[in-house]
Amino acid sequence: MNREEIYKELGISQQVWKFAAETEAQLKERFAALDETAEYNQMKVIKAMQEARVSDIHFAATNGYGYNDLGRDTLEEVYARAFHGESALVRTQIISGTHALHIALSGNLRPGDELLSPVGKPYDTLEEVIGIRESTGSLKEYGIAYRQVDLLSDGSFDYENIARAINSRTKLVTIQRSKGYAARPTLSVKRIGELIAFVKRCKPDVICMVDNCYGEFVERTEPTDVGADLIVGSLIKNPGGGLAPIGGYIVGRKDCVDRASYRLSAPGLGKEAGASLGVNQAFFQGLFLSPAVVAGALKGAIFAANIYERLGFAVMPDGKESRHDIIQAVTLGSKEAVIAFCQGIQAAAPVDSFAVPEPWDMPGYDAPVIMAAGAFVQGSSIELSADAPIKPPYAVYFQGGLTWYHAKLGIMKSLQKLTDEKIVKW
Repeated sequence: MNREEIYKELGISQQVWKFAAETEAQLKERFAALDETAEYNQMKVIKAMQEARVSDIHFAATNGYGYNDLGRDTLEEVYARAFHGESALVRTQIISGTHALHIALSGNLRPGDELLSPVGKPYDTLEEVIGIRESTGSLKEYGIAYRQVDLLSDGSFDYENIARAINSRTKLVTIQRSKGYAARPTLSVKRIGELIAFVKRCKPDVICMVDNCYGEFVERTEPTDVGADLIVGSLIKNPGGGLAPIGGYIVGRKDCVDRASYRLSAPGLGKEAGASLGVNQAFFQGLFLSPAVVAGALKGAIFAANIYERLGFAVMPDGKESRHDIIQAVTLGSKEAVIAFCQGIQAAAPVDSFAVPEPWDMPGYDAPVIMAAGAFVQGSSIELSADAPIKPPYAVYFQGGLTWYHAKLGIMKSLQKLTDEKIVKW
């Protein structure tokens, strides 16, 4: 049985197979460049692990208070070394990227302080954390003000209004690397560094925090290499490598990480408590695999961009742009097309492939959301997944795939579903 025949058994028509094969053939040089970046980042992670003297003793489980957890403490040393920060907080007790961001924000802000976003509105789930949308326990309820400066129409920073927005109360500047559901480019590490340098010239003592979700190991450098005081992310995205069953991380300046740790646990406890509960090996091994897994996800994103761009759909980034996160946005133009795309992604999953995703009122969002994710870890968006708010312009956001081959199948299944529904007409 050849490759085309095995794809046929998975429901891929000859028409879709040929179109996909033609597209893939044009991407060999792009994929080779991604492999070079993955190799560089793999060596970076290995170096960090060797310098921290990782041993199998660090895989042992702890419970209860988790005092003197050698594995946990060594893992945090590895993260600090790999991301070039002074300190790190990497915990099972952090349940998501949103939770990690909340810990970092609430740990480093005090009543009377002001939070500034110079890149427009943050991701939907942070709106209630901040208090943009009213919510019990928001930063707003604790007397922390919020201000934002939108990007200019061409996606560049509005430096003039950023300078005006920074004032004596500005304590922390939050920079979201990935676009989320916004129609803007993802920020490169270089651009993030330029923005941080400008902010620091305006107010040297301001804390610059980067929401690094979906961006880890996409480039050879991270925001901590260009002046970020804190970077924050989820372990069920890039750095968990698909093996982390839960968790999040905060890396950066020691004083900032320490303050976040007191918010996660309690004042006086900080990083000293928090049992690892037997997941240390998955955390170490997931980080080890992450550069290769991220490269596979990036290949899938570039493949998706080129497939749908060739079909006439608007895509962001486009098929030739440089990549700064693993997310690919495709504007499909209708509710029906978004649903069909997500159902195609679900049908490619190794887990729950038989499920049929539908939009629902998901907590933290202002519109119904459809999510396709037949994942080994619930909500893991380094695994093959797609999601979309059901509202104009009806864009879907595709990401992940623990291997390039799975990401490739997912895109082919999405196109097959759109073809079967006669939304794409050949």
